[in-house]
Amino acid sequence: MINFLERENRYIKDIDLAFFLVPMILLPLVFEWYLHISENAFFTQYRDEILVANIIYIVLGRFLLLDSAIFIFSHSKHKVNMALIQVVLLYLEVTLVTIIYYATVFYIFDVFSLFHLSAQLTPENLQDIHNHSFITSVYISAVTFTTLGSGDWLPQTLNAMIAVTSEAILGVIQGGVFVAILIYAHQNKEIRPNKE
Repeated sequence: MINFLERENRYIKDIDLAFFLVPMILLPLVFEWYLHISENAFFTQYRDEILVANIIYIVLGRFLLLDSAIFIFSHSKHKVNMALIQVVLLYLEVTLVTIIYYATVFYIFDVFSLFHLSAQLTPENLQDIHNHSFITSVYISAVTFTTLGSGDWLPQTLNAMIAVTSEAILGVIQGGVFVAILIYAHQNKEIRPNKE
C-alpha cells in the first residue's frame, strides 16, 4: 500500500489539488437529488439499492481518494509545522465532507423514514424537528460519525443500520489514521531534511 501511495505517477501530487478534490466526492449526490425529484417512481422502486450504493461509494471514496490524498500530502516537502497544520485542515475538510455526505443521504431518503426518535418531546419541539429535517440529518450524521451516539435516534430499516454502522466505522478509523499520519509525517520530516 505504501509503495502504491508513494509512486511517482500518482494522481494527487500536491495539497492544493487534494483540497479541491475532497468536496468533489459530494457531486454524485446532486444527480441523486435530481433523480429523487424528477424520477420519483424509479427512485422509489430502487430505493434500497440506491442507499446501499451510497454507502459503498462513500466508504470506498474516502479510503481510495480522501485518505490517500492526506497520506500523499504527509510526504510533501514543507516545513514540519506548516505540513501538520495543513494535514489537520485537510482532515477537518474530510470530516465535514463525510458528515455532510451522510446527512444529505439521510435527507434524500427521508430521515424520518430511516430513523425513529425514541425521546419524549413536547409536540412543539417534535414539530420543530420535523420542520428542520436537514438539520436533523446533520445532527444524526455528526453524532454517528463522532461515535457519540445520542441513543435517541434508532434506525428503522436494515439499510439505515448499515449506513449508521459504516459511518461509525469511518469515524473510528479516521481518528486512528489521523494520528498515524501525523506521527509518520513528523518522523518522515526528521529523517529526511527538507529541500526547498
